[in-house]
Amino acid sequence: MARPAAGAVEQRPDGTALSDEEVVRRVRAGEAPLFEVLMRRYNRRLYRVARAILRNDAEAEDVMQHAYVEGYLHIGQFAGRAAFATWLTKIAVYEALARVRRRGKEVLVDRLPETDEDAMRALKSPWPDPEQQALQGEVRSLLEAAIDSLPLAYRSVFVLREIEGLSTAESAECLDVSEEVVKTRLHRARALLREELLARAGVAASTAFSFHLSRCDRVVAAVFERVGQAHACLAPASGWDDPLPSQRP
Repeated sequence: MARPAAGAVEQRPDGTALSDEEVVRRVRAGEAPLFEVLMRRYNRRLYRVARAILRNDAEAEDVMQHAYVEGYLHIGQFAGRAAFATWLTKIAVYEALARVRRRGKEVLVDRLPETDEDAMRALKSPWPDPEQQALQGEVRSLLEAAIDSLPLAYRSVFVLREIEGLSTAESAECLDVSEEVVKTRLHRARALLREELLARAGVAASTAFSFHLSRCDRVVAAVFERVGQAHACLAPASGWDDPLPSQRP
């Protein structure tokens, strides 16, 4: 399959981007090089979902290649009942899961009771300084390790929903499960991830936001100073002369 000229294939003459459906139609009609548009468009998604299932970079890349080859060779079978991206992702998911089953090291299981759903918010910094970049790198590594520790059933759902931003329906279609299963597994993935992040950070909830002695001393001193200032203002008018603790014997 010949490669297309760079920068000339993703847009229509009016400058708008080609839709997946249009690219698929033109590839079917014989413009095979246009398939590169789809590969570049979905490289990150396929890598992430394959990596989430396999936890191996090299295998994830191999699954990506398999999915693209299968997608290209069988593009005539794409019926359009789901989005092309979902169809392609499903090929990658099936291949990755097949490799897991052949290894026999992981099982799709639900182990936890359902928990309440809490939204996860990402830390954002538009122009991070070097210190912030280093910290963000550490946080990213910590998060990636925690996600890798999730059971396969929860890990794959979490990556599709939270990292790739697929809808519940799209995720269910990719994984060939019901939407209710996706919701339940996402809830459990979030609960497990919170626990794992706390454990990996070495932080117990009871020790968070510690109030150290030095802070305690500083607050006490500041309070007495402000009380002394207030007393100095009130004493001449009221005749009140109650000494501060620091003045008592």
